[in-house]
Amino acid sequence: MTDHLTIGILALQGDFAEHRQALERAGAAVREVRLPADLEGLHGLVIPGGESTTISRLMLAYDLMDPVRALARSGRPVWGTCAGAIMLAARVPDLDRPTLGLLDVGIRRNAFGRQVESFEVDLPVPALGEPPFHAVFIRAPLIQDVGPDVDVLARLDGGAVVAVRQEHLLATAFHPELTDDLRFHRYFVGMAEARARAEAGPGPK
Repeated sequence: MTDHLTIGILALQGDFAEHRQALERAGAAVREVRLPADLEGLHGLVIPGGESTTISRLMLAYDLMDPVRALARSGRPVWGTCAGAIMLAARVPDLDRPTLGLLDVGIRRNAFGRQVESFEVDLPVPALGEPPFHAVFIRAPLIQDVGPDVDVLARLDGGAVVAVRQEHLLATAFHPELTDDLRFHRYFVGMAEARARAEAGPGPK
């Protein structure tokens, strides 16, 4: 079904090009989103890593906040990586700009330190199976608290939550697009496929 799927990538700032390459390798058509009209007909949306204050400012400037919220509330899957996860979160106490407020989590920005303190780790992610996922953390946020309807997908050894899913919303504190492992992108494409099948209803008998 991936032939009929179009996934959008918010392309205002950050590493959207890497996401595009990974999604195309995972079998989806991709559209870069810069204006509200670009959201029409999408089966899902990725909000990439970058700088959360800049992404928030540009989303406000291009009138994208409410249209993206509407897309998510319609049931279309939305995935935020790093800064994108911050933009999805309902609670970001150290951000002085609005987020989308869709995902019932609290997030602390730059929780692991500055860029020079970035790190990589092999991360068990049961939803993806074996082997562990090689996760790249760059000025990464930390998911500090999760609501009752949020499933934790991955934790660091110390117990810190770094990947979650809440129904059709997905968030990772790290950057799957910076590796050759397509499992997270295929997982998200699978979420979009499932939603598209549900909207299409039962086929002819």
